[in-house]
Amino acid sequence: MAEYIVEKTKENLVYSKTPVLTDNVMHYCPGCSHGTIHKLIAEVIEEMGVQDKAIGVSPVGCSVFAYNYLNIDWIQAAHGRAAAVATAAHRLYPDKLVFTYQGDGDLAAIGTAESIHVCNRGESIAVFYINNAIYGMTGGQMAPTTLLGMKTATCPYGRDPQLHGYPYKVADFVCQLPGVCYVTRQSVHTPANVRKAKKAIRKAFENALAGKGLSFVEFVATCNSGWKMTPVQANKWMEENMLPAYPLGDIKNE
Repeated sequence: MAEYIVEKTKENLVYSKTPVLTDNVMHYCPGCSHGTIHKLIAEVIEEMGVQDKAIGVSPVGCSVFAYNYLNIDWIQAAHGRAAAVATAAHRLYPDKLVFTYQGDGDLAAIGTAESIHVCNRGESIAVFYINNAIYGMTGGQMAPTTLLGMKTATCPYGRDPQLHGYPYKVADFVCQLPGVCYVTRQSVHTPANVRKAKKAIRKAFENALAGKGLSFVEFVATCNSGWKMTPVQANKWMEENMLPAYPLGDIKNE
């Protein structure tokens, strides 16, 4: 019987991992949206040829080790302060592509002030905002984005608006600010949504390099471990509960 040896080359592979992604094994839970979003950001950076120009800023949260996975310059910020650090990086190196990668507990809670003011100033950076409606890294506590009635470690009977207030829809707020040129809400739970999310990432990067102002890309994401669900159950729950509250699509595009 004849033997055939197929050489592995980039041309004959169904998928070839972008060199912008390192070979480090990601620490995220199986089914987590972070890994997919990391891959998309890395692919866009490679396709745009800006690996040597990119500066990522990640604070505390599940993405705290993002610098392990993307082979670009990274700055580690204190909890909630990514937008302030990104402002400094962009003003010191205006020719660089600067972006933040933040969770909802970080951007919409401890970092609300920094986040709102960087949007209002219209810094030409990209902000990637992961909204999974929970504090994923620290034990599943209620986040500013937790849905009404949703149970977490700190609201075990469900979020009560009279006690806890209402979910904070950051994208709907920042689109009112004149310094923000692009606001969109995407997800990565289906192949079609992955393609749309990748286009949004590229547009945000292009806007930043063109000096158009701040681009704000929200990703409605799952946290199956924090939600106490399987990955399949988490995707279904997100479709039935998260997406009606946080509808996908462009909100502002100038």
